[in-house]
Amino acid sequence: MNQHVLIVEDEKSVAELLKDYLQAAGYEAHIIANGDEVEPWVRSNAPDLILLDIMLPGKDGITLCKNIRSYSQVPIIMATAKVDEIDRLLGLELGADDYICKPFSPREVVARVKAVLRRTTNNNPTTCALITVDKQGVRVLVDDIDLAFTAVEFHLFTALYSQPGRIFSRDQLIKKIYDDHRMVNDRTVDSHIKKLRLKISKAKLGMDLIHSVYGIGYKYEEL
Repeated sequence: MNQHVLIVEDEKSVAELLKDYLQAAGYEAHIIANGDEVEPWVRSNAPDLILLDIMLPGKDGITLCKNIRSYSQVPIIMATAKVDEIDRLLGLELGADDYICKPFSPREVVARVKAVLRRTTNNNPTTCALITVDKQGVRVLVDDIDLAFTAVEFHLFTALYSQPGRIFSRDQLIKKIYDDHRMVNDRTVDSHIKKLRLKISKAKLGMDLIHSVYGIGYKYEEL
């Protein structure tokens, strides 16, 4: 059975275009234009993924994402026409799996849908055949090779590793690795990330697990 994508978008032309591209890619697609109709439909139909616009008549996308996350782990890709909404999406920790900015290419949306479904369908976020996280020993191993992370590097890596594909801002990562609320600038996070990448690359030549998201932060993903 084809995977089912719910498109929540009130611009009819945009919604129909996305539907056409998703169907051409082998997905089933359904469109809802009013936020008030979304939750009853999701509860009754259990889609495999939701493309969720922020600005909607009825309930807005942020409210819907928060509500849906209270009872479902269905993958959600948020869509926004406002660049400044990105910080809100990250800062509110809504539980969305990805976001995309308007105007977007329908091909890019299909690629994002494929990537999120592949990640959420096939990956267990706490286990990996390649990576071993020893929380008691405060160490991470790649193919049984100890990466010799410092305590800060360990906490930084495990924060990213625990939620593959999720984009963390630098401020969010600072809060996760320093619980004493010390003043740390963004360059400190960047420096730690550089060291993580170097240690991973040395242990497993050429492997890149920590990815930069330009202007926003970092994510863990096995591409």
